[in-house]
Amino acid sequence: MATSSNGKYGSQQDLVNESKSFAFTTRIDDIIAWGRKNSLWPMPYGTACCGIELMSVMGPRYDLARFGAEVVRFSPRQADLLIVAGTITEKMAPIILRIYEQMLEPKYVLSMGACAISGGFYRAYHVLQGVDKVIPVDVYIPGWPPAPESVLDGVMTIQKMIADHHPRPWRNNWVAGEYR
Repeated sequence: MATSSNGKYGSQQDLVNESKSFAFTTRIDDIIAWGRKNSLWPMPYGTACCGIELMSVMGPRYDLARFGAEVVRFSPRQADLLIVAGTITEKMAPIILRIYEQMLEPKYVLSMGACAISGGFYRAYHVLQGVDKVIPVDVYIPGWPPAPESVLDGVMTIQKMIADHHPRPWRNNWVAGEYR
């Protein structure tokens, strides 16, 4: 075997064959998506019993850290996953809209519990009948309050959306409600 200028490999083919043992190829978009899906930084917006359930998901029994979402941020500019958990009143709507607008792209929203999804049993003037009237929601987690396993499933759904480069057409076509 003849040596090349670096003295180790005889030909380009030898170099290619040797590199197969330690190198891999992929698209840069897939590497970025892998990093994003395994490092979600959630911002909890818990207002009622769903907020307590969300705390249990963050605890050691269910351990949301296994999915790369242990860095809970209370600043919208450092978070990329907004978890809306609990009843949202009409007075909270402009605040939650401002929080959503301050989050950097790419951003995702997880609506947790019947009250956040549809207002729950509150059919009153002061309760927002679904947070999706104010901000676009990516994943809905039903329940009253939902089980911690459902919350983990919702986080894994968002991770799958990120990994698959799932286009979210409803987000581009979504029009804000009367709070705009």
